[in-house]
Amino acid sequence: MRKVYYLSTCDTCKRIMNSLNLEGFVKQDIKTEKITKDQIEEMYALAKSYESMFSKVARKYRSMGLNERQLTEDEIKSYILEEYTFLKRPVFIIDGQIFIGNSKKVVAELQALLNG
Repeated sequence: MRKVYYLSTCDTCKRIMNSLNLEGFVKQDIKTEKITKDQIEEMYALAKSYESMFSKVARKYRSMGLNERQLTEDEIKSYILEEYTFLKRPVFIIDGQIFIGNSKKVVAELQALLNG
């Protein structure tokens, strides 16, 4: 399976996706098509952590005071399911591998895998 979870209004997501060969990918805009419980659990099975998928740079992270708390994995899961902005993006699932976020390292790994 090849899938990408992204935000269509995110310039970083657009830039990364435009730099990759995404032929054959299922694309899901998480703003218009919410992440399901099954989808987040599939991501967790690959990532082994909800925290690795959680965006601490989201505006709501500070405004909700979450930066002042130690969140549990279950709390993080429910925040990601409630509010798309908490998913670190983009998230690529490619043949049983997961690539989360937009760090240079992750993008380089994706480009190497998809663009040869």
